[in-house]
Amino acid sequence: MSLLRLHLPLNQFKTLNLSTPFLHGTFAIATTPSATTTTHHRPTSLPPIRAMRSLQGRVICTTNDKTVNVEVVRLAPHPKYKRRVRKKKKFQAHDPENQFQIGDIVQLEKCRPISKMKTFPAIPVPKRTASKPSPATEVGLALESDASSEV
Repeated sequence: MSLLRLHLPLNQFKTLNLSTPFLHGTFAIATTPSATTTTHHRPTSLPPIRAMRSLQGRVICTTNDKTVNVEVVRLAPHPKYKRRVRKKKKFQAHDPENQFQIGDIVQLEKCRPISKMKTFPAIPVPKRTASKPSPATEVGLALESDASSEV
């Protein structure tokens, strides 16, 4: 049964509004612009989702050329016992200059896929140089054991 056989007025189909709130928000999109309908313009670029954008881990293998294996350790609650346990996951990262050695700490930043398994470039993290002060000079006073030996 076509629309011509039903003899329905075609005017009602020209003002048909299509609404897809999942794709276009909560507003309706009209098929024909009218004076009473206001058009809503969406922004041309949406902010990117930044979930799992950067990770930090330790280099565990440098055998491959321009590739390092990095082990990322995170703490997650145990499903039954609710105690925090260490979860480890290995990622392959791009190292174009082969500058990293085993044991180095690197930052992994998400980027476009470099190969089948590599979607992270490895970025060096500066080493911590803070050393612990000795306990005798921490307070600035001599210890009793030092004072008794001088007398």
